[in-house]
Amino acid sequence: MNPEPTIFLVDDEASVLKALSRLLRSAGLNVEIFRSSQEFLQHHDPHAHGCLVLDVAMPGLNGLDLQRTLAAQGTRLPIIFLTGRGDIPTSVQAMKQGAVDFLTKPTNDEDLLAAIRAGIDKDRANRQAGAERLKIQQLLATLTPREREVLRHIIAGKLNKQVAAELGIVEKTIKVHRARVMKKMNVQSLAELVRMAEHAGIKPAPHTVRED
Repeated sequence: MNPEPTIFLVDDEASVLKALSRLLRSAGLNVEIFRSSQEFLQHHDPHAHGCLVLDVAMPGLNGLDLQRTLAAQGTRLPIIFLTGRGDIPTSVQAMKQGAVDFLTKPTNDEDLLAAIRAGIDKDRANRQAGAERLKIQQLLATLTPREREVLRHIIAGKLNKQVAAELGIVEKTIKVHRARVMKKMNVQSLAELVRMAEHAGIKPAPHTVRED
């Protein structure tokens, strides 16, 4: 089972941290607080579930700096920004870099809780997608180099005779490879195989032989 999500609060104002943590805990959420971006980076587990509620203007690393640092580290923790003033260029920049929301202090409690729920949902979806990609990669690793080559051709929608012509082998052999690919990838249809290949970033093989 997945652990309960945690809301990570990062703000240099103690009064803000106190008020936000009280609100979130009263809503039944797990909360961890940090007084700076540096403190968060020192203690944060990149595998933790949840989302980050982050102040924009802070000494040292500001909120956008922390967002960029986490992105560079490959951490996909959803971020909700809080700012003491409405700053449209900053909010646009934050959203372009993947922020869930950008709220102005003092924020409405319901707006913040709604944003956090959206952040938790996004984190859960990201992790489910990541787990699916890992599973697909493990299945792909069971294919031989020739089977992987055949896979790229069949997800392009080619007939066995077309694949045989392009690879220079007999159609009967392609049928065997195709059956093995379907079995190893644990799929029942071409549509399932295409979807899995897309998730794994495998591109269909181009057509190189003309049909008469």
